[in-house]
Amino acid sequence: MTQGAGQGPAVRTATLRDFRVPPYAQAPVASYDTKQAFEAKQAFDSKQVRDAEQAYGPEQKRDLEQVYDSEQAYDSEQGYEEGDEPDGYTPTQRDLPVIRREDRAGPGDTQRIPQPEFEERPDGEGLGPLFVVGDVHGYLVELLDALHEQGLIDDEGHWAAGNARLWFLGDFTDRGPDGIGVIDLVMRLSAEAAAAGGYCKALMGNHELLLLGARRFGDTPVNSGAGTATFQAAWLLNGGQKHDMERLQDVHLQWMARLDAVALEDGHLLTHSDTTAYLDYGSTIEDVNDTVHAILTRNDADECWDVFRKFTKRFAFRDEGGSDAVRELLAAYGGERIVHGHSPIPYLLGEVGNEDSGDGEGSSGPVVEGPHVYADSLAIAMDGGVTMAGKLLVVQLPLGD
Repeated sequence: MTQGAGQGPAVRTATLRDFRVPPYAQAPVASYDTKQAFEAKQAFDSKQVRDAEQAYGPEQKRDLEQVYDSEQAYDSEQGYEEGDEPDGYTPTQRDLPVIRREDRAGPGDTQRIPQPEFEERPDGEGLGPLFVVGDVHGYLVELLDALHEQGLIDDEGHWAAGNARLWFLGDFTDRGPDGIGVIDLVMRLSAEAAAAGGYCKALMGNHELLLLGARRFGDTPVNSGAGTATFQAAWLLNGGQKHDMERLQDVHLQWMARLDAVALEDGHLLTHSDTTAYLDYGSTIEDVNDTVHAILTRNDADECWDVFRKFTKRFAFRDEGGSDAVRELLAAYGGERIVHGHSPIPYLLGEVGNEDSGDGEGSSGPVVEGPHVYADSLAIAMDGGVTMAGKLLVVQLPLGD
């Protein structure tokens, strides 16, 4: 299946996968109105805590929290000892503390950064510069600001980068105020970029799998490998926003289900997660993408859960042996460096260690200046921790390091 294609199968060729533009992606989207978007986000900030408190009664929430830890389901009552966990189980701290930005500047203080000018490039097969975007998680205003700063969109939020190439690394929704708005923007930019001779594409993150599962399977029990789980409960406990679910349309579902899991651009192996679990789905990039697409097409809850579970694994490249794990992926799929999202840079650096870190009085959250290069300079982390008051990263590759 081809990313962004119509409902029927398509021939997998580089040209079709790169440039086919589905009709639904050409729908107009509201222009870049910073003040309106900021006011909507203020309303979201004050509402999200109430929504979370109302999602479950105290007893039901307590029971569910015994089943779910972060984005990986397990039976906490069993209390696995280190080394005794079931196959594929990788416990983590509760994921991504959300820091309220009460000291955030108002819309009147927002300054528009002058856009860089792209050099004129001949039309045709020539490809422009390559950009990548880290995890967005519904933070549409931050995304628009970051894209505008790089000169990829104009003041109205339309594609302005000619035949430049833009890759999103996944996780468009959940936790933030406007996940569906983010998806709509990416779909529209895909059409506008293709018309200008460039392209805008996206990878499938674990939160896309989670949202798809919550919509398709709801409260249907799945075999998590360590207890009974449901997509719906996992989605809510991992930042699922009811207003996103209410606005979710078939075109969004079709678009997400056709996203690729792995891509290779200019010697950069692009993935969402910092895990070697991709190797479970094929020995080539095309095999991995086709296998994941086939699983989603079969629509089996247990199979989909297993993909979601494996794509939530993290930190494979961080500690001892991390560079070897990167080399294993590069040897299989090609490239000289891996570029990923998923694990926030403050987590990778050990600056945030638990749910409450950085949420005290006077805390401004972690400071993220740019991507994190690690694992013997073979890995580039792109999740700047926007949900933790970090930074939504949009950078040009290769890095000038």
